[in-house]
Amino acid sequence: MHIGTTLTNFIIETQRQFEGATGEFTGLLNDIAVACKKISDLVNKGDLVGVLGTAGSENIQGEQQKKLDIISNEIFIEALAHNGHVAALASEEMDEVHHLSDHAPRGKYLVLFDPLDGSSNIDVNVSVGTIFSILKAPPGVKNPVREDFLKPGTEQVAAGYCLYGPSTMMVLTTGRGTNMFTLDRDFGEFLLTHSNVQIPEDTQEFAINTSNMRFWEPPVKRYIDECLAGRDGPRGKDFNMRWIASMVAEVHRILTRGGIFMYPMDTKIQAKGQGGKLRLMYEANPMGFIIEQAGGAATTGRARIMSLNPEDIHQRVPVVLGSRNEVERITRYHHG
Repeated sequence: MHIGTTLTNFIIETQRQFEGATGEFTGLLNDIAVACKKISDLVNKGDLVGVLGTAGSENIQGEQQKKLDIISNEIFIEALAHNGHVAALASEEMDEVHHLSDHAPRGKYLVLFDPLDGSSNIDVNVSVGTIFSILKAPPGVKNPVREDFLKPGTEQVAAGYCLYGPSTMMVLTTGRGTNMFTLDRDFGEFLLTHSNVQIPEDTQEFAINTSNMRFWEPPVKRYIDECLAGRDGPRGKDFNMRWIASMVAEVHRILTRGGIFMYPMDTKIQAKGQGGKLRLMYEANPMGFIIEQAGGAATTGRARIMSLNPEDIHQRVPVVLGSRNEVERITRYHHG
């Protein structure tokens, strides 16, 4: 029986293209894959193993944590912190950087992760996911601090997400295109199922939370009004709206068939003193990397996300990403 290309073999082949590669990066991605498989199993079993519902606590962003938020975070730390592939970790669910124990071997990578994106959907059995971003650790530093993580998205070594839906899929970029792997549960391996994914430059599908319409800035309202006007409006074509409230699921749909996803700046966010809704380091940067490598674009509405200089590991930014021509249009509206 033909097995196909496993995630491990794919990464090994990729590493061979880099002189001096040691295999450490392959090991790190295998650690991440193991964590995602464990989370996938828990998501699949849900109430059968008592992991649904709230945990009665809040994360650093003041959001109510689900039981699986905390469990998924612990799974990631356990999978990554003891194998000598990382120097430190940062999670959306933790206030500070996670330092390795004194006796743990150190690696040359930093990993930032959102262990369970879209967890508000978990109790209603809607797709959720895990997002991760990999950076180079500063050489010779035993315990990197939060400032060592504050690098623009252009310095990411790799980024990816794992979607826990009808099938479990890992989407990965190492800066040489975006590739999709599907988990074959019969023998527990991620297999390459879509290589060098390309997002259509044009689309007739948008995703935005329209309950915030009254708070939108004029460029966003203009764009959505034009989409809603359909064939009789200035765009001359009909648009469909989608909204899942899970960034992983939204991005996966865009990678599969095109579209645009928006969580823009609005007056409600500004009134809270926040720079946006989504996290630059855990969501916007890794997703921006994945989208750009698939031929799409990712901006704040005003600037390229990957070029932003981070100020904090929990910094928030507006996000507009997806099919290139639509992202460029709404970015022009902001500048216009």
